[in-house]
Amino acid sequence: MKATRSQITSAVAGGMAAVLLTLGVAASAAPVKANYPDKIGKGEGQLNLVAWEGYAQDEWVKPFEKQTGCMVHRKYAGSSDEMVALMRQGGGGEYDLVSASGDASLRLIYGGDVQPVDVKLIPAWQDFLPQLKSPPNNTVNGLHYGVSYEWGPNVLLYNTNKVTPKPTSWDAIYSDAYKGQVTVPDNPIQIADAALYLKAHKPELGIKDPYELTRKQLAAAVDLLQKQRPLIKKYWAQASDEIELFKNGDAVVGAAWPYMTNALQKDGVSVADTIPAEGATGWSDTWMLSAHAKHPNCAYKWMQYVSTPKVQAEQAIYFGETPANKEACSAMDKIEKGACHKFHLDAPSSYFDQIYFWKTPRTQCADGQRNCTSYRDWQRAWQRVKG
Repeated sequence: MKATRSQITSAVAGGMAAVLLTLGVAASAAPVKANYPDKIGKGEGQLNLVAWEGYAQDEWVKPFEKQTGCMVHRKYAGSSDEMVALMRQGGGGEYDLVSASGDASLRLIYGGDVQPVDVKLIPAWQDFLPQLKSPPNNTVNGLHYGVSYEWGPNVLLYNTNKVTPKPTSWDAIYSDAYKGQVTVPDNPIQIADAALYLKAHKPELGIKDPYELTRKQLAAAVDLLQKQRPLIKKYWAQASDEIELFKNGDAVVGAAWPYMTNALQKDGVSVADTIPAEGATGWSDTWMLSAHAKHPNCAYKWMQYVSTPKVQAEQAIYFGETPANKEACSAMDKIEKGACHKFHLDAPSSYFDQIYFWKTPRTQCADGQRNCTSYRDWQRAWQRVKG
């Protein structure tokens, strides 16, 4: 079975995660200033990556090595917190690039661990989806601290025989109608999903961004999730967990990724997914360049290479996700008929406008005020939710 992020990653929990979380916050650091190269020089012969498993497969790594002479050394991480810790290991110079998700990227930026990237040196960046050219999870004050790579929405998955009519709201996972048959991810970032729901249903809370919550707003999200707790059959840590729950009939509705929908449908399970009226959260990964990269030319060559339609299509099909490069559509369909549509790369802009991509919660809000809650606050809150 193909390896995916969801099969190797469990949520942040327990003592080790708390240690990694501590490593993931550098209060005294600041974003690195831009110091762009004039051009990409000759490769240094080596490239050290921290990546999700499945993000540096031989199918596209070997051609890159042959083309550039940059030999790729991979270190697979099992969580965003581990990625942050690895990028700070040994003074931050052990790895050149990291495929950071939105719940880690701002920690790396504000921790001074990654440096701005000159997107003019990445030609394929011009063909990226508009929403992923300069997203807030990797772009600060107009500086691009990396290039977007692949992404996916967090959708409402449901059994079409058991959940009728078709759900149009996230109410389906918060109401008693399916008590004991609901499943959601075991991850502190799930708090953002609750906040997005409250943004629509309790406007008096004043939630504008589901990742920028005051203590009052965070408390409201926690309260909603604690009330949801008796409805939960299982908090899933791996895609296979949720797939088995739906196959066995133990769950009939839950928060998921398109990967799970496609896997279940392929196995003949009667399921469908939707983005409800309130919208949805989503994840977007970014290749980020270490502030202390020892092989910057090879790193830039890698970012150029993996941003091309062919490689993005190969990655998307292997992993079960969607490219940032909209020109990858035809390449996806060449590999697997209908893949472009299946993973929504050909969707209208209104589809993407419904998605609030992950970004790291920080005490400083976008408006400059410092009354928002941090990722640490969210991690502790999630433990309270689970009891």
